[in-house]
Amino acid sequence: MEKKELRRIIRERKAAYSKESLKVMSDDICRSVMADGAWRASGVVLLYHALADEVCTDMLIRSAEIMNKTILLPVVVGDELELRVYEGRESLTLGSYGILEPTGTLFPESEYHKIDLAIIPGMAFDEHRNRLGRGKGYYDRLLPKIRNAYKIGVCFPFQLMECIPSEPHDVKVNEIETLYK
Repeated sequence: MEKKELRRIIRERKAAYSKESLKVMSDDICRSVMADGAWRASGVVLLYHALADEVCTDMLIRSAEIMNKTILLPVVVGDELELRVYEGRESLTLGSYGILEPTGTLFPESEYHKIDLAIIPGMAFDEHRNRLGRGKGYYDRLLPKIRNAYKIGVCFPFQLMECIPSEPHDVKVNEIETLYK
């Protein structure tokens, strides 16, 4: 199946769920991430603020704050994702695509090797740990730069596919957290 068709199918599946049910599933997925040894061992974590139809990471951000982790969040700058240090809810502003983005300190690309853990969204993931994004390529350009980080893809159960198209240059996630694996 082609990527465009897969994205359409996933959008249709998401539309079948209420905002409330997606939030309940998100919280369960976040609890699963927090039980993961990679989460507990990490000091510098890359998270994201979710679009309305993505796994909501608010619980992870709060947990990381309590655990005194350095939290990085992406900011869309042109065709790239720039990583900034999260400095509290008051440091967020509405950015590209209506996503809350941090206005904090820029995390320099020369320091990306310090990222221990990256929580990665996607339209779909497959059992081979491949990721299908929304088609803009933001994470496709970012993931090769954070190869040292342990990458956990997060998705709702209906986003987990048997196989999705991938290219030789695509970076796989190390594991996928969803419900009912």
